[in-house]
Amino acid sequence: MSEKKLTSSRRHHLKSLILQIAQNWIEQEKKEAVETKNAYMAEHCPSPDMSGDQAALMETCKKLHALIDKIDEDRYDIEAKVQKADKEIEDLRIKVVDLRGVKKPALKKVRMSADTMLKALLGSKHTVNMDLRSNLKQVKKEVKEEPTEAVGDWRKNIEDKADRKKMFETS
Repeated sequence: MSEKKLTSSRRHHLKSLILQIAQNWIEQEKKEAVETKNAYMAEHCPSPDMSGDQAALMETCKKLHALIDKIDEDRYDIEAKVQKADKEIEDLRIKVVDLRGVKKPALKKVRMSADTMLKALLGSKHTVNMDLRSNLKQVKKEVKEEPTEAVGDWRKNIEDKADRKKMFETS
């Protein structure tokens, strides 16, 4: 079975159909969210009874304020719990990074003299010359003078030693 390539017009048509379907789904979800909110509000928050005298209305206002205070306390407690949980999560992430360790990247070899390195680090402030060889103390080598006799002809040395041998033999 050979697969046919989609033409650009067909691809654009299919893409527009998918976008229309997605847009319809989003609109439907928004409508459902509004409906569920209205149903929840109707169930849990009945419309206030405005009939009656001023004392009854004041009592209703006090009840509403007490409910608002309770809800605010609950909201504050929940926010504190969430912040505490977030802090614990961040601490655990830090511990994981510490345990895993930070991978150090492989360093590349850079051929740079000490002067150029200091210029790169310090910028124009760098005035010291790092030519270390110029600061070294000059040491003169002592030339050992070897006696020229030792370097002489080897045959003479043998003859001298032969004379010594004769001296020991004659005595």
